[in-house]
Amino acid sequence: MGTDSRERMVRSAAYLFRERGYSGTGFRDVIAHSGAPRGSIYHHFPGGKVQLAEDAVRYAGEFLNAGIEAAVEGRDAATAVDAFTGWWRQVLVKSEFRAGCPVAAVTVESHDEAPQLAAAAARAFDRWADTLATGLANAGVPDDRAARLARLIVASVEGATILCRAHRSVDPLDDVVRELKTLVTAAAG
Repeated sequence: MGTDSRERMVRSAAYLFRERGYSGTGFRDVIAHSGAPRGSIYHHFPGGKVQLAEDAVRYAGEFLNAGIEAAVEGRDAATAVDAFTGWWRQVLVKSEFRAGCPVAAVTVESHDEAPQLAAAAARAFDRWADTLATGLANAGVPDDRAARLARLIVASVEGATILCRAHRSVDPLDDVVRELKTLVTAAAG
């Protein structure tokens, strides 16, 4: 029951949360999806489903942040928005609008008995915004404006993915991208 099965379970939980949400994903689902040994879930996650979810949110946050870093590296502000949102577009289309953001899924279902879930989600969202803000600042957006625009980008894209799932169309995301690119291009001067 090594680290590999633990990592597979964390990745599987993040993947399943995208489509089923936190409440709709059970340990059995994670075991089946990951192919991990049945008894390994309690071995690796003695804190239960909350611990697994917290680790899945951390994993998803780091995974997406790596994509954001690549998107903003050495690019202008509008291209960074395209690169960041292009991944979401692929996820939505490939999943036939069944998959969204695992971090958002856990966030909306977090509860008072597990405040660490909301805290983990907040850290992921903040990290994405910080990375975007750095990229925007590097593209010429003043630092204080870059931070606000980065938070707007994260919030807009998260909201757009929900609308896309509801409408089964990428049109809401495309609309948001067009407006965000206009804003960041103007802000970069």
